[in-house]
Amino acid sequence: MHLLTVIAFCGLLLLLAYRVYGRFLSRRLRLDPQTRTPAVEMRDDVDYVPIPPRFLLGQHFSAIAAAGPIVGPIVAGVMFGWLPALIWILLGSIFVGGVHDFTALVASIRHRARSIGELMRLYMTPRAYMLFLIFMWFALVYIIVAFTDITAGSFVGLQKLEDGRTVTGGGIATSSLLYLALPLLMGALMRYARMSLLWATLVFVPLVGVAIWVGQYIPLDLGALLGVNDAVAVKRWDVLLLVYCFLASITPMWLLLQPRGHLGGFFLLIAIAGGLLGILLGGDTVAYPAFRGWRTPAGETLFPMLIILIACGACSGFHAIVAAGTTSKQLRVEPDARPIGYGTMLLEGLVAVISLCCVMKLAPGAPALKNPQPNLIYAQGIGSFLGTLGIDPVFGISFGLMAFTTFVYDTLDVCTRLGRYILQELVGLKGLAGKVAGTAATTLVPLFFVTRSVTDSAGKEIPAWKLFWGLFGASNQLLAALTLAGITVWLWRTQRSRLMLAVTGLPAVWMYVMSVWGLERIITNRPFAAAVADPVIWVAVLLVLLAVVVLFEAIAALCRPLRT
Repeated sequence: MHLLTVIAFCGLLLLLAYRVYGRFLSRRLRLDPQTRTPAVEMRDDVDYVPIPPRFLLGQHFSAIAAAGPIVGPIVAGVMFGWLPALIWILLGSIFVGGVHDFTALVASIRHRARSIGELMRLYMTPRAYMLFLIFMWFALVYIIVAFTDITAGSFVGLQKLEDGRTVTGGGIATSSLLYLALPLLMGALMRYARMSLLWATLVFVPLVGVAIWVGQYIPLDLGALLGVNDAVAVKRWDVLLLVYCFLASITPMWLLLQPRGHLGGFFLLIAIAGGLLGILLGGDTVAYPAFRGWRTPAGETLFPMLIILIACGACSGFHAIVAAGTTSKQLRVEPDARPIGYGTMLLEGLVAVISLCCVMKLAPGAPALKNPQPNLIYAQGIGSFLGTLGIDPVFGISFGLMAFTTFVYDTLDVCTRLGRYILQELVGLKGLAGKVAGTAATTLVPLFFVTRSVTDSAGKEIPAWKLFWGLFGASNQLLAALTLAGITVWLWRTQRSRLMLAVTGLPAVWMYVMSVWGLERIITNRPFAAAVADPVIWVAVLLVLLAVVVLFEAIAALCRPLRT
């Protein structure tokens, strides 16, 4: 079977879902173009800024489409085969993740751009609100740890091509730094020189390509500069990336978040288009096994690990934090919630399918599978697809790695900003001092985890992201379950619709079962002595306890009589 057949089927199915199921959800949620959104009613040009949907779509997409739709499908596809991964990506993004993102965004704009935690306080209890905020903050910490470490790994080492040339991690680091400088300049020009969005797009999007090309000629090899090996260099990059997160979190949105989201959205759409064109013209066939069994040699079972590993490619609780944290403060009219809330989740599902295609084209025993690294498998796959268009392999692989890091950058600083919002909300921190204190706390905890040595169940030292990916996936999916539970309570107590109760309630139950099961496997998979001394395990236990209490709060709220 050709990859073209797979991608054509998936693209048509996702498009059909957007037109049919997305329209159904819009009608049931009663989106009204005449209703004033929080971005319009509370506009302050700092946090509340109504922007065109084409601008907001790119920003929202680049914020939610992090490493999840790349790493998860590749890891799950390698472990269990491509067919189970493909089925869950499609069903999950249409009926679970898309519903989760869409309803979370609508719920937020209907309540003055409040967070999902605030909705729980309104429709459940103050205790549920507090517990949910604590859970969200820990989930964000896990995301920052996993994404920081896997990005830092892209900045070291090198990849040899068949013609003897190399793609250096230092070159990717240089391109990444140049990429981060571009939105700062773009934001300043748009604000102070009144450069139009059209001209900014025409000038700065091509400059992203220049940054990718230049990077390999002036590589920033941190290991050579400091005289340390690659493993230590990764730790140093971890620290520098967290410093970036700290600074980005307190930077005005117009200076970094919005222009970078616009550039990142274009870049990621170009990556999707390049992958699709490469698959269309390349004629690659599926070589990897469709199904490798219910259990891996390491003892991991298809369920719940398939659901946990793929994470953002099918459903992600983090998306609701973005939707209710920053996107709801920038939505111009209610109907824009359909393309931005539901459409971007389906687009992320397509990203996950393209990532899975990078595995599907590999024959068993391929060199990339001996010690699989998802970011490199993705970059090599994208480089191969772009090669069919006549693009130089060095640029193609660099483009793939930059696309990967771009996904992650846009999520890292959004996570840090949202973590700061949550701490400010919990503790009551105000002003600049509150911003700095909340941001410092949100970055110092990940700093502790990324700088310590991490071992697997056999006691072998591994990159931090490999341990935290399972924890991130499980906590992230459990966050989605909690969000869906809160939205279900809101819809039931305001609409009393049994149909909507099923639309959001059934996905909530599914995600609860899978994520708690996944956390239980993570907690019990390590030797008792090692688990007792591991703070990561204790945080996982805390997350399960928090989720159970919030679940009981949701059930009680559903059974409580309606008040006038």
